[in-house]
Amino acid sequence: MSELQGFILHAKTRPEKAEAFEAFFRAYVEPSRAEPGCIEYHMLRDKQDPTLFIFYEIWQSQAHLDVHSNLPHMKQFLDMRMEYLERDFDIRPIEMLSTSSASR
Repeated sequence: MSELQGFILHAKTRPEKAEAFEAFFRAYVEPSRAEPGCIEYHMLRDKQDPTLFIFYEIWQSQAHLDVHSNLPHMKQFLDMRMEYLERDFDIRPIEMLSTSSASR
């Protein structure tokens, strides 16, 4: 069995781009959740700092995450990210210590 791959990603947007970032990326949440190997996929927004978006993702394997990361819309987003961001992503690998609560 492959080891789960998870991370928390912080996306600090430029203040004038925060709403556009949310609108643009929100459209990818449900399709990402429907991808094979997706266990958890959440887009969050900090209440104290509305320019900070946090993504929480858990994938069944590195292979599943690689497929997701190489989809055309994800590659396009990576290429365009700095149009929205104040600084590049802060990505922190995580280990999932509890079982998923997602209902599938």
